[in-house]
Amino acid sequence: MTGIAILLVYILSFVLAATAAGLLRRGRMRRADFSSLKTVTFGDESAIRPDRIASIASVVVIFLLWGAFTGSKLVPLHVPGPFAGETSFVYQAETGDGAVSDGRVRITVGPDGQLPATEADAPGEVAVAVQSGRDKLIPLPGEARVVSVNGTGITPGGTVPVADGTVSMTAKGTLSFAAEKGLQMEPIWLPSPEAVVGRFIEIMTNGYQNYSLWEHIGASLLRVLTGFALGAAVGIPLGYAMGLSGWFRGWFDPIVEFMRPVPPLALIPLVIIWFGIWETGKVVLLFLAALWVMTIAARAGVSGVKISKIHAAYSLGASKWQILRHVIVPNSLPEIFTGARVAMGVCWGTVVAAELVAAQMGAGMMIIAASKFQLTDIVMMGIILIGLIGFGIDMLMRQAETRLVPWKGRS
Repeated sequence: MTGIAILLVYILSFVLAATAAGLLRRGRMRRADFSSLKTVTFGDESAIRPDRIASIASVVVIFLLWGAFTGSKLVPLHVPGPFAGETSFVYQAETGDGAVSDGRVRITVGPDGQLPATEADAPGEVAVAVQSGRDKLIPLPGEARVVSVNGTGITPGGTVPVADGTVSMTAKGTLSFAAEKGLQMEPIWLPSPEAVVGRFIEIMTNGYQNYSLWEHIGASLLRVLTGFALGAAVGIPLGYAMGLSGWFRGWFDPIVEFMRPVPPLALIPLVIIWFGIWETGKVVLLFLAALWVMTIAARAGVSGVKISKIHAAYSLGASKWQILRHVIVPNSLPEIFTGARVAMGVCWGTVVAAELVAAQMGAGMMIIAASKFQLTDIVMMGIILIGLIGFGIDMLMRQAETRLVPWKGRS
């Protein structure tokens, strides 16, 4: 239910933000010339580019949703949370001789550790304390069998809604009360932003499992960069050979096309058997994750070079080596850079699985170790760190592509 609510609110936020941005732009820039009617042509200046306002709005909406559904103090609005306070209900119990007696249950609901001691105020009353978001069995006096709650009949396995919660009956006839949980997520499922930030500060100061945060991140980065570099060093020449030689393409094409759809995670058992559980196995797994992507990118880059450029170079007296160096390599670099970005993303996503076995440090190791103890705030912190670092690496590769391949998208 909470997941559906989050999805609906996110969709509504997207529609409202897009509508508001469109109205603001129409009011500020009213144009009726031919440029305003120009359609999108991929590869030139009119191609679709990311709207920075939409990017900022997206991040803000995600943060607000995160805070609203976790009760964060950093956001002004919250969805209804779990009930806290006092509530009660009445019940009717039947004794063995058919006599019916009435009783009342008074319930105090609140956070764990802040619940006061409860005592009955009147004869026939039962007082219990229930932790927010939890169920609790209600010990009723005597041997009577409960037959109704708030005037509604109840049988074993049945449930009756009451004020601020529900009352259910177990198979043995015992009543159980569950307070209204609302739409907010419990910290064990999704911690609040300030809890994640607090855990980040704690780990950055004191480290985690005998290593500092920077040692964990550095270990993952070193593994990823090593595996990616080896994959590129093998994959790019192999892709060039497959793009330039029919024999190479025929020989390696079945291998590449067979391995390309195999996820790196499926190779973990085999890699462990062949290379062990230490660093070599992790690097090999990341190498295999990048190898096939880089091979296909290089092969596609060579195959995509326009034949007219090659003919023009031959007509000017260029040799095969000169054509390779001055025509094929420059024109294939855009595809290779695109493949490199994809391969780096695959490697960075695979590092968590690579650190699943016998890793002493690493961002993925932090996530896996924390999940065993249900430390969701550390898991969230690790996920956010991996995402931010991966985003930063992609931005650096985009900048490198812009500087090293300025002719991308031009004839």
